[in-house]
Amino acid sequence: MIAKIKKAVSYFTAAEIILWAVSVLLITSSFFIFARREYLTLAASLVGVTALIFCAKGNPAGQALMILFSAMYGVISFTFAYYGEMMTYLGMSAPMAVFSLVSWLRNPYEGKRSEVKVSALGAVETVCIFVLSAVVTLVFYFILGALGTANLLPSTLSVTTSFLAVCLTFRRSPYYAAAYAANDVVLVILWVTASLSDASYVSVAVCFAVFLANDIYGFISWSRMKKRQEHGAQPSVKKTGSVNFTDPVFFVSFALSEQILYVHYNGKDHRLALRLRIQILREIVLHV
Repeated sequence: MIAKIKKAVSYFTAAEIILWAVSVLLITSSFFIFARREYLTLAASLVGVTALIFCAKGNPAGQALMILFSAMYGVISFTFAYYGEMMTYLGMSAPMAVFSLVSWLRNPYEGKRSEVKVSALGAVETVCIFVLSAVVTLVFYFILGALGTANLLPSTLSVTTSFLAVCLTFRRSPYYAAAYAANDVVLVILWVTASLSDASYVSVAVCFAVFLANDIYGFISWSRMKKRQEHGAQPSVKKTGSVNFTDPVFFVSFALSEQILYVHYNGKDHRLALRLRIQILREIVLHV
C-alpha cells in the first residue's frame, strides 16, 4: 500500500505537489472563513484543483474529474442566478469534457495512457474556432439577457473564453490552458462581485484565483511537453543540409581523392575507380 502511494506521489514533480498543496490550503482556509456551510462549494473547488493538476500532466484522469466539477459548479451557479455559468458548464463544459476524455484516451503519447499526445492547430482550424466563438458570444449575449442573467457582459465573456477553452482542450492544444486562464480572470471578477452581497461566495472567488495559477502552470507544462514530444519523435539524425560545391573544403577533399585514385588506378581498373569515386564523393557530401 505504501509502495503504491510512493509511486503515485513520484508521478508528480515537487513543484506540482507544492502547487496542489498550497491550492488546497487556500481553498480550504477561505471556505472555513467565509462559506462554512456551503460544502458543495468546497467539494467542487477541491475536485477542480485536482483535475487541473492532472490536466497539466496531460493525464485523461483530469478530464474525468472535470466532468464531475462541471456538474457541481453548474449547481452552484444556479443558486446565484448566474445562468450563463450554469448553461456553460452543464450544457457545454461537461459534454465537451466527455468528448475530450475520449479524444485524450484515443491519442496517447507513445502508447502511454497517462499522457496525451499534444496536437498543433492548423491555420484554417484556428480561424474556424475563433469564428465559432464570435457566433457563440453573440447568440449567448441575447439568451443570457433574456434570462435576466446577473452581470451580463462578464457572464457573456465567460461563455466565450469557456468555448475557446473546451474546443482547444478537445483538440489537445497547449493553448487550452491559456484560454482557461482568461476564463478564470473573468470568473474571479464575477464571484468577487457576487461576494459583495454574500460573503460566502468569497471562497468561490478564491477558488478561481487558485485555478488561474494552476492554468498558468498548465500552459507552461504543456508547452514543455509539446517540445519534449516533438524532440522525442524525431530521430537523432545529423542534418547535412545543402552542399556548396565551391566550398574550399569540398574542393580540396575532392581534388585529393582524385589524385589518389589517379596514382593507384590509372589505366588499371576503370570500373573499380568509378565506384570508388562515387563512394568518396558521397562521403565528402555527407561530411562537408
